[in-house]
Amino acid sequence: MGILLTAGIAAPAMASDESFQQAFEAARAQQWSRIDHDAIQGHVLEGYVEYHELKSRLPGVSPAVINDYLQRYRHSVLSEWMRGVAQDTWGARQQFDNFLAVSDDVPQGTTRQCWYYRALLDREPQRAAIGGRQLWLVDHSQPTACDPLFERLRANGAIDGADIWSRLMLSWRAGEDAMARYLPDELPESWQPQRSAFQRLQNDPGRITELPGLIGQDSPGAPSLYSAAMARLIRQDTAQALAAWREIKSRAPLTDEQRHDIEHDLAFYSLVRDINANAGWADAATAQLGDQDLIELRTRKALEHRQWGEVAAWIERMKPDERRDAHWQYWLGRAREQLGNTDGAHQAWQIAAGQRSFFGFAAADRINQPYALENERITIAEKDMKDAANLPSMRRIAALYRIGEPGLARAEWYYLMRHLPKAQRPTLTQYALGQGWYDLTIYAAIRGDHWDALDWRFPQGYVDLFQKWGHQRNVDPWLLMALARRESSFNPQAQSPVGARGLMQIMPGTGQHVSQQLGVPWQGVTSLEDPETNVMLGSAYIRDMAARYSGNRVAAAAAYNAGPGRVDRWLADSDEPFDLFIEEIPFRETREYVQAVLTYRAIFEGLARGTTQGVHMMTEHERKARYNGALQR
Repeated sequence: MGILLTAGIAAPAMASDESFQQAFEAARAQQWSRIDHDAIQGHVLEGYVEYHELKSRLPGVSPAVINDYLQRYRHSVLSEWMRGVAQDTWGARQQFDNFLAVSDDVPQGTTRQCWYYRALLDREPQRAAIGGRQLWLVDHSQPTACDPLFERLRANGAIDGADIWSRLMLSWRAGEDAMARYLPDELPESWQPQRSAFQRLQNDPGRITELPGLIGQDSPGAPSLYSAAMARLIRQDTAQALAAWREIKSRAPLTDEQRHDIEHDLAFYSLVRDINANAGWADAATAQLGDQDLIELRTRKALEHRQWGEVAAWIERMKPDERRDAHWQYWLGRAREQLGNTDGAHQAWQIAAGQRSFFGFAAADRINQPYALENERITIAEKDMKDAANLPSMRRIAALYRIGEPGLARAEWYYLMRHLPKAQRPTLTQYALGQGWYDLTIYAAIRGDHWDALDWRFPQGYVDLFQKWGHQRNVDPWLLMALARRESSFNPQAQSPVGARGLMQIMPGTGQHVSQQLGVPWQGVTSLEDPETNVMLGSAYIRDMAARYSGNRVAAAAAYNAGPGRVDRWLADSDEPFDLFIEEIPFRETREYVQAVLTYRAIFEGLARGTTQGVHMMTEHERKARYNGALQR
């Protein structure tokens, strides 16, 4: 901990939080006259006020002043923000000497990188050329800030005809047709044959069979044209693509990697689209290529058609490490069971049951054994915990929570976890758990690859709330915890891109509707960030979803994620046991969501009880029910 103990502000926090809040509010509003610097001197968050002051003075601040700030706050996210603001300001004004003076390495973000390499054009031209070409060779448009860099590199030959062609092929393959229309005009005259060949195929990649007569096999860019044309044709007309591939395969000047990629895509789209004419070839290619994703897809297709012999055969083709995964051992057991091989089924389920996952737990249920949690308990010395409390980074985070700035607290934590030596993470993770910073604990555990540290990955966050509202709503409280863990990682301020908020990620419209149903005054969108309000509403909503499906929590969890209308349709088209119903949920997100929620609820209950004896993901009725329209009330 010694390195971090000396970082940031070493002075004790003598100033009050109230004084700091007043100064911080003024700094954000750029009301500089309201800031009493003497009143906040020594406060652990003093650097936040200074950040806003320096930001307001740019570009008139010298790089030396910025670098001094960066050095003093090098262990805070403030340094990252300050460097970025300075780079944006000076880069936009083409003040590249200043830009480089505060840049310690290649910056984050494409615009800043373009400014960075522009700044190096006359100082380190070779490095600028390498970096600029990397920015050029992409399949999409780049920010306008990159245009001057590209123009210089094209003018001095660092970006040549081959690079223009490469970007053209990348763009065409990716469906960026606007770029594919203008880039051919940028090609040098020497690339006219390739340009003409491309324009022949541009609107009709099925004409790829004419390509051998248009350009020679040794022509520059020929391999990438064949490869891109096949990629386009496969997506456009998979059956025609296979016929074309059979015709040109022996003559196309392709690398082994390009041939592999073409045949992989052909097999993938043939399987996904159920192209009957391609079925035999796709099976042979899948077996020959041996790519795990293709074999998994072929196994799913066999499951879809209940071809149990094929299910077993394709799983047994997987590489040993992949085949041992609980998912595939579970289905191998199911296939063997259907084929009358009871001992083989038990053997597969025994392997699966040793793993902590949805299918591991489902296999354990089939052979009546407790779930394997494999919980790793990490002990931290009391002295290390006390040292952690005194770290400037921890004091900043604690202060930010005290003044109601959880978003800034998280930003500090995420920055710390990205830069902290791995050996120091467990101590701070345990400290965060002790402070009730549950989402920070989960983030740190995952970032630190502590996959078996279940007390960190599945903390008993807000357990009293979930127990209270679970009992009041007659809803499984462990299910409520599992939903919140999956939805927000116990972050009360979590917001999704579509507007869902809080622990259980409730949409504002849903929150208002449920409030009206309950006869509770709707307090507005921000009330969803209050844990009590969020769990009160979320528990009512999942209760209603469960009631809609005769108390079935599997269907209710699916509806919580995908909406009840979709689940109604899926049930109407199904008449399967739980495992096949879940496996065939058409949305991958919902399929994985349901599996995760059910697994998490078992983990939470097992951790709380100290044993998984008698713990089950699902009730016996949920395991034995037929998943069909009859579940709907």
